[in-house]
Amino acid sequence: MADDTDLPLMGEADDHFHDECGVFGIFGRQDAAAIATLGLHALQHRGQEAAGIVSFDGSQFHVERHIGLIGDTFTKPAVIERLNGSRAIGHTRYSTTGGSGLRNVQPFFAELAEGGLAVAHNGNITNAMTVQRRLQKQGSIFSSTSDTETIMHLVATSKERHTNARFIDAVRQLEGAFSLVALTSKKMIGCRDPLGIRPLVLGDLEGAYILASESCALDIIGARFVRDLEPGEMVVVTEKGIESFFPFKKAKQRFCIFEYVYFARPDSSVEGRNVYEVRKQIGAELARENPLEADIVVPVPDSGTPAAIGFAQAAGLPFELGIIRNHYVGRTFIQPTDSIRHMGVKLKHNANRRLIEGKRVVLVDDSIVRGTTSQKIVQMVRDAGATEVHMRIASPPTRASCFYGVDTPQTSKLLASRMSIEEMAEFIRVDSLGFLSIDGLYRAVGEAARNNEQPQFCDACFTTEYPTELTDHHGTDNVRQLSLLAAGGQ
Repeated sequence: MADDTDLPLMGEADDHFHDECGVFGIFGRQDAAAIATLGLHALQHRGQEAAGIVSFDGSQFHVERHIGLIGDTFTKPAVIERLNGSRAIGHTRYSTTGGSGLRNVQPFFAELAEGGLAVAHNGNITNAMTVQRRLQKQGSIFSSTSDTETIMHLVATSKERHTNARFIDAVRQLEGAFSLVALTSKKMIGCRDPLGIRPLVLGDLEGAYILASESCALDIIGARFVRDLEPGEMVVVTEKGIESFFPFKKAKQRFCIFEYVYFARPDSSVEGRNVYEVRKQIGAELARENPLEADIVVPVPDSGTPAAIGFAQAAGLPFELGIIRNHYVGRTFIQPTDSIRHMGVKLKHNANRRLIEGKRVVLVDDSIVRGTTSQKIVQMVRDAGATEVHMRIASPPTRASCFYGVDTPQTSKLLASRMSIEEMAEFIRVDSLGFLSIDGLYRAVGEAARNNEQPQFCDACFTTEYPTELTDHHGTDNVRQLSLLAAGGQ
């Protein structure tokens, strides 16, 4: 069991929620590993700490797992040359301050009695600790602190005889959110949890089947988008083609609505909706719900930009890039002294004084988590000469931790969980603060309003209404309580 030093923490200077990983799989192409590398590159926004690829060449598996960005490791010719084969799966993992050893980098690979098995997973198995303890009592030995390894053990210990049945037996024992890809010597398997909380799409590249977290990974390799996997669907790809199974009891979909707000890339389409267009519509709804007199609309880059465009268009105000982001600053750019650390946000953002000075500014951002970065951004805009600074947030107040594969602080550390909107406005020092309502968010994604009896999405971070059992989390508001680092890829 890992101690607290292995657990991921969200840095004060990076005050957003972060999805924890992206997955990719390809079956039936000789340059499979190279294609997987490109696909993972498109999914880099879903994880920047580490990545891995497992390939199969018809006789043996090849495994490469490395710390760092895709471009830092997998673009080296020697690495790709070692990943022979016509099928491969890959994974990219979100950067955290802890648990960064190679033992937690996916895909996981093991030799089972039936042959080699590799698994990569996006999500959070909310009963992973309970299942792990049961498996340990039966003799299973765990070598990582990832809930994904639990899936491997469930497949390995299943009493079913055939691979498909073993996978079905395994995933039926899981609670929470999971979109996974797996590779055996004969098959590639993809599966979504019964509620379809995390995304997984199917594509086709000149006859080779593709599985990926988002459609942008298909675009980069020139693949054709076929469809989203349905909630609770398991697809099995072999040399004979593709089969689809539905091993779970039918349930109403609860796709993560925050994918539209922040996680997914703007050029992706998820669940039939273009993310960029949804974010613009979110901004338009935000403007209608929170009108004000101002001179310019400025996004907090980059996540606030599409919503800010929609806000400006709906409000009839000029859209300006009043804050410029430095895209070349990483976690290891500098080991700051105390004096430099206070400059913090200026390493990533700088106000465009000529546009801001003397103006009433509306700042648009996707969310407020702790409020620390918002506070610094607001002060920076004031220092640039803004006469008024208003902030509009393209989502409802974030009041609860996510238990479905997202890096979040404890609920008690979320600003909206302990302050009213008026108190939050005072804390971040804005002249006014407005959030999108939950019904406004639902309207932006094409629903008339939230069905409170049967919500159409997972929106627990806003409403505290979790759609699945949280077996390992009962009695605590601390998303970090699992020594399993409950987020696929951790």
